[in-house]
Amino acid sequence: MSDIGNIRMQVMWNRLVSVVEEQALTLLRTAFSTSVRESGDLSAGVFNPKGEMLAQAVTGTPGHVNTMAEAVAHFMAAIPRDDMFVGDTYVTNDPWLGTGHLHDITMVSPSFLDGKLVAFFACTAHVVDVGGRGFGADGKSVYEEGIQIPIMKFAEKGVVNRDLVHLLRVNVREPNQVVGDFYSLAACNDVGRRRLTGMMREAGLSSLDDLGTFIFSRTREAMLERIASLPKGSWSNELTTDGYDEPVKLAATVSVGEGGLHVDFSGTDAMSRWGINVPIIYSKAYACYALKCVVAPDIPNNAASLALFTVSSPTNILNAARPAPVSLRHVIGHLVPDLILGALATALPGRILAEGAGALWNIHLSVRPVAGAEGRRAEVLMFNSGGMGARPGLDGLSATAFPSGVHTMPIEATENTGPIVIWRKELRPDSGGDGEFRGGLGQIIEIEALAGHEFDFSAMFDRVRHPARGRAGGVDGRAGVARLDDGTPMRPKGWQHVPAGRRLVLELPGGGGYGPPERRSSEARQLDLTRGYVSGSST
Repeated sequence: MSDIGNIRMQVMWNRLVSVVEEQALTLLRTAFSTSVRESGDLSAGVFNPKGEMLAQAVTGTPGHVNTMAEAVAHFMAAIPRDDMFVGDTYVTNDPWLGTGHLHDITMVSPSFLDGKLVAFFACTAHVVDVGGRGFGADGKSVYEEGIQIPIMKFAEKGVVNRDLVHLLRVNVREPNQVVGDFYSLAACNDVGRRRLTGMMREAGLSSLDDLGTFIFSRTREAMLERIASLPKGSWSNELTTDGYDEPVKLAATVSVGEGGLHVDFSGTDAMSRWGINVPIIYSKAYACYALKCVVAPDIPNNAASLALFTVSSPTNILNAARPAPVSLRHVIGHLVPDLILGALATALPGRILAEGAGALWNIHLSVRPVAGAEGRRAEVLMFNSGGMGARPGLDGLSATAFPSGVHTMPIEATENTGPIVIWRKELRPDSGGDGEFRGGLGQIIEIEALAGHEFDFSAMFDRVRHPARGRAGGVDGRAGVARLDDGTPMRPKGWQHVPAGRRLVLELPGGGGYGPPERRSSEARQLDLTRGYVSGSST
């Protein structure tokens, strides 16, 4: 290809990224749920007619993007090409075919140009409720966790499936929010389709075949160059998580060869009887993300880059078989990157950050008036982040959602969704592990229902009994705590009750430190004191 041809293809590649970014921003602007609108818990991407991901939006989470990259093929297998029409949109929340649990809705829409199938658009978002037990770990099977939507048509030839919409409305606690999010997801794909066909007509393209070849060949070449520079061999790591009622061991072996990297989860504990199991599609998504962070963080994420990472596992908590309960698959799944990075730390000394809080401290509140009182009922979902591990050469980031990448919800937006008050939301002093480079801080959050109200909440917390470990001589981060304001301890997982007049206090875990504490500079320690990151007694 000539230099001019290469330049033109690069411009088209950039245009394609802008198309999917506008697709994602449409979902952000129109979503009903605060978890999508305020936190960006979503993904969007464009795929070729073979179902291979060409480009993803920058906005989004690895757990959604990388599972969606595999999910589109499942849609294509379920809906024959002859049953695909202009104006179609397909939907599922199947945990094993989508993104790992029922609360994530994935929609896929075919895109046609002059009657010819030229692409698929896909998007995913977390909705506030799917019925059943609600968002929590208490279910004993996926059947208890909510309504299951097999791969089916949300719309055919532009006409929405009203029976599906009615079925949703009578199965969820927040029908307006949930149905609104379904329409937002469909609109998101519609915007992508319109922008793509406009771009193709403007550029005189009848297909994306040549552009896809350009994208995949350049990506694969760059990835193989990076892999060639890595040491070859196999390295293992183990990590203990809180589990539900007993600790859970995660194990992984990472093998680096000339043609790619492989992760094996053999040695990981068996499936749990509680809803913390992880379908392999989600474990693979975060394993691939961790590998890419190390190998090639600056190379675009698409089918070619993902193809060089493979994952295997016997049936266990990271490869849960249907019908295992999987509602909180993110809690264990978000710890997979620390597991993978810990193995690579041996192979790449001085390049891997310390462990962090990992899993989001999600909390679902079910608020209601006390008996005999008038008031408002509401389902409120909050995403909260602990501290990242310290990095070689830099302190860890505080209250940052790594590896999920979602934003922390503004308290004003959260309070607007239900009758609650968030009295306190601040950094937690002394929660970051000491070291030459300090671990990131967690947060302290204090929540109360409005007068005359009480609430149940679903705890989805980890790093309470097993804090983030430091690296290279760094100190462990501080463990998390869940309690009432009178000191009553609360469990880290499961539905629990907060009576009227009491406040729920969450003390989120901090990240581990990096390097021996005695190497931390006096200037850095003084700055920590000045900013209130540490108390005088901790230095």
